[in-house]
Amino acid sequence: MARYQGEVQSLKLDDDSVIEGVSDQVLAAVVVSFALVATLVYALFRNAHQNIHPENQELVRVLREQLQTEQDAPAAARQQFYTDMYCPICLHQASLPVETNCGHLFCGTCIVAYWRYGSWLGAISCPICRQTVTLLLPVFGENDQSQDVVSLHQDISDYNRRFSGQPRSIMERIMDLPTLLRHAFREMFSVGGLFWMFRIRIILCLMGAFFYLISPLDFVPEALFGILGFLDDFFVIFLLLIYISIMYREVITQRLNR
Repeated sequence: MARYQGEVQSLKLDDDSVIEGVSDQVLAAVVVSFALVATLVYALFRNAHQNIHPENQELVRVLREQLQTEQDAPAAARQQFYTDMYCPICLHQASLPVETNCGHLFCGTCIVAYWRYGSWLGAISCPICRQTVTLLLPVFGENDQSQDVVSLHQDISDYNRRFSGQPRSIMERIMDLPTLLRHAFREMFSVGGLFWMFRIRIILCLMGAFFYLISPLDFVPEALFGILGFLDDFFVIFLLLIYISIMYREVITQRLNR
């Protein structure tokens, strides 16, 4: 009896956890999962506040006055998109909208003027979040062949040709992930979007992630590590999504060099 009680006491000492009644593995998995979810939510909703960064307010104010002076003359009505979203530079509805790689929307002419008015020799910092802008992604139709639209396309291509190939840190790639994936999948399912080889590579990546998720062979097997074994599945899927965003950036660069 004394021997049995000693074994029970030994097991209790071996099973000590930070929170009584909760395994340390479960606690660690919950903390890591919460951190990943919080990071994802922040990346998806950090663009909800379209306020100019304090360091850029003076430059934007001067540029806004200049744009207002140029628009005082009678002109044709501009094509408008996103009735619930306004360009934070000119404070009007986004016209011929362009999205930055950090996910903020501006009028195409406003962001180009912001680039030229500032240091046009280098990549601009986003007027809202101060992240380096290395890609400008047009989100307006290409059917309009007016002089303004053609000129805007040329300016965007010129900017992307100069700065889209700049080295990116892993944190910058993660912050660009929601925007690049959204554009990549939208082009993937559109006629005349991405070329077929890139679509096949995306499909293979998604299939690989799916089969790894359902496969019993893992780097960290669930049978041995319990709920912690699922973390490597999410990590592999996350790496594949980053790889897809890198491929999409390379596709944009290749288009510009044709």
